[in-house]
Amino acid sequence: MSTDSPWRVPDFRVLITATALGQLATNTAYVGVPVLAVAALDAGPGQVGALAALSTAAFLLVGLPAGAWVDRIRHRRVLIAADLVRAGTFATVPFAWWLDVLSLPHLYAVVLLAGFATVFADVGAQSALPQLVGRERLIPANAAIVSLISVGNVAGRGAGGGLIQLLTAPIAMACTALGYLASALRLTGLRRAPVRPAPAVGSPLRAQIREGVRHVLGNAELRALALTAALANVGSQIVNTVLPLIFLSELDYSAATLGLFWAAGGTGLLLGARCAGPVATRLGHGRTLAIAGLCLGPAALLVPLVGHGGWLWLAGTGWLLAMFKIGMDNVLGVSLRQRMTPDPLLGRMNATFRFLLTGALAVGAAIAGVLGALTSVRLTAWTGAAVIALAFLPVFLSPLRHRRELPEQAENPVSA
Repeated sequence: MSTDSPWRVPDFRVLITATALGQLATNTAYVGVPVLAVAALDAGPGQVGALAALSTAAFLLVGLPAGAWVDRIRHRRVLIAADLVRAGTFATVPFAWWLDVLSLPHLYAVVLLAGFATVFADVGAQSALPQLVGRERLIPANAAIVSLISVGNVAGRGAGGGLIQLLTAPIAMACTALGYLASALRLTGLRRAPVRPAPAVGSPLRAQIREGVRHVLGNAELRALALTAALANVGSQIVNTVLPLIFLSELDYSAATLGLFWAAGGTGLLLGARCAGPVATRLGHGRTLAIAGLCLGPAALLVPLVGHGGWLWLAGTGWLLAMFKIGMDNVLGVSLRQRMTPDPLLGRMNATFRFLLTGALAVGAAIAGVLGALTSVRLTAWTGAAVIALAFLPVFLSPLRHRRELPEQAENPVSA
């Protein structure tokens, strides 16, 4: 094993194992919640859109202050607490089902509360990584994590569809709760990392937040990364919100088929993550982002053609290719922004990105709900696919298009 490999770091192995368990839980819920809402509670496009929007609304509500808080708190505590909260909230779903009191408002509350925990889990994990492995190992470390997330998309969504098909959706929610609990237990194996250097004494929370936002939006390259990723999230969420309605209601496919379709996207993410480093070494990091977007983004326009027979395979191929591009974006984009940010700003930088990117998911879900209710689910799917196809433009039109190497490590800012 190379000395530059992040796998030589024990804490990285703990983090990635916990991430695997958490991703299985997340992706099982990803399939289970909308299927439960549509199949058992007769939810329509508006209700499914509301569920998707609420699952990410927390990033809009507390995403920015979460970064300032994470910069001051030990990441180990943040990550364990977040998983325990998610385990507890999803555990209420099977109990409510067995007591015959499950309702859409209950699901709304579950996804909202779990979303608050996910804010801190995501920001904490991305902020801890550079400390755990060192900045020189960020590309292979991020590639491993994105690959693992992609495997979780394949296995978790496939397993979620299978569990629902064999054991019902409430059992799948129980498995989600157990997955988060197992992740929390695994995270207890993390060594206690030192607390990050805190912002200047007496620095107001609002000023800390503003510093993080200014760092992201004031840098042309970081701004382009944020805009491209936000557009990709808007488009992906629009498509993903209406897919259960298209598959289950319009085409009369099973939940397992829907899970396998989503798993094809996870396969694309995995392949893109694994190819990102080698391709970037050959073409350049920024150029890879620009070329992949130009060549692969339009494949998303095949997804709304989904139907029976060969149309299902064509749409699945388009989804795989579009997610391949996003897999490359995830590895290279995250590595670039971590290298462009000094240690004391990592939490706030990550929180700003998560606020923008996951806030974009909430916006996409709301658009899907409104468009689906006012027009049709097919037109809504075409809208989302078009946004995905054009999402590469901010990066393509920015200085990133010409960047070949990762930037030098950013220096810590000097407090006034």
